[in-house]
Amino acid sequence: MEQLIKDFSNYAWGLPLVILLIGGGLYLLVLSRFLPFRYLGHAIDVLRGKYDHPNDPGQISHFKALTTALSSTIGMGNIAGVAVAISIGGPGAMFWMWISAIVGMSTKFFTSTLAIMYRGKDTAGEIQGGPMYFITEGLGKAWKPLAVMFSLLGMLGALPVVNVNQLTQAINDIVLIPNGVEVGLKSNLILAFILVSLTSVIILGGLNRISNAASKMVPSMVILYFVLVLYILISNYEVVPKYFMMIFTDAFSADYYKGDAFMGGVLGALILLGIRRGAFSNEAGIGTAPMAHGAAKTDEPVREGLVAMLGPAIDTLIVCTLTALAILVTGVWQTTSDNGVSLTASAFNYAMPVYGKYLLMVCVAIFSISSLFSYAYYGSKCLSFLIGADKKHYYNYIYILSIILAATTPFSVMLNLIDGVFALMAIPTMLATIIMAPKVVREIKAYLKRLNKT
Repeated sequence: MEQLIKDFSNYAWGLPLVILLIGGGLYLLVLSRFLPFRYLGHAIDVLRGKYDHPNDPGQISHFKALTTALSSTIGMGNIAGVAVAISIGGPGAMFWMWISAIVGMSTKFFTSTLAIMYRGKDTAGEIQGGPMYFITEGLGKAWKPLAVMFSLLGMLGALPVVNVNQLTQAINDIVLIPNGVEVGLKSNLILAFILVSLTSVIILGGLNRISNAASKMVPSMVILYFVLVLYILISNYEVVPKYFMMIFTDAFSADYYKGDAFMGGVLGALILLGIRRGAFSNEAGIGTAPMAHGAAKTDEPVREGLVAMLGPAIDTLIVCTLTALAILVTGVWQTTSDNGVSLTASAFNYAMPVYGKYLLMVCVAIFSISSLFSYAYYGSKCLSFLIGADKKHYYNYIYILSIILAATTPFSVMLNLIDGVFALMAIPTMLATIIMAPKVVREIKAYLKRLNKT
């Protein structure tokens, strides 16, 4: 079973998908004439609420939409995902994660603009956004199979298996084992039960409770993590320039790559690894974030697109880089055989003996638990599209069961499963986005005219 899931994941992440994600993203970037980067300041103004209007259609503010989307993306992809990338690919993997983020900013701008342009209504009459709605509303009923494909995959992709798995691993490695507690199925089930109780309280309360929880947790967890990594970098300041440069030099030499070759070479494999981990981290082109941004209170699609594109910048360019530098400057990537969250814990423990790993544990817990909330919202939204809004709550029960499964299964199985499903989710999202991209460009021009008049 483990081998089967690994083969599925590797097959899904073949060359065609990389061309679709990165090639498609570059096409969108050129088509928009690099708009995401030219209007960065304006995007921050929108996020701050400068253009908010209480009567705009939608359910949550720009800020809450971004923090709900970020609470799912800033999670284990940033702590465990970066660690996996470096332990297999070395420092150069981080460079290709950056490339995926820069391209991902344009992808996220387009997908989230479309999520507002072509909002649909669920069977309860509520306004909804997301790839399944912009496919049916923007491309017409003939394209519905693509929307159904996205929704079916979205229900699988939203299962919290990687987050829960890594949270369980972190609690075992950081808290239980060092304190002499015997770890096994029983302790994992107790942890799963605690997570189930916590998650149930929030997700059964719906989007408003999820977005309120996320808007409080996300900013504080990013600041705490930032301060901790800054301490690690300052205490190893003499080697920071060396490793920062190594991210660039190793990106093209692949000296530290330890995985399988891709198309006969290690450099191609390193690029693929970086893009794959980058996509897992910032989810650009996958289609999850447009579901959160589609619920934003606005009647200006371009504004929500601009807010959404800040996601990959915060997620990969800032948070992932912090993790990568912490792992590199402490040298643990070369001295331990740890992987995933345990490797990041080794870096924190090296720089801050005794209490470092416990502080990381706090970050890991908040990162994981906040992700649990928004993923539940995404999955129930997909089920609502397929069988009606009155039955979407059934997803929550499947979701809660999967928490127990994830807490008791090997990490590689969970990571490969979600990786593979994410790859397939990108197909309907990116195809529809590329087809409708010219409509977004027209919307950009109209928006800029309106903006210049005010």
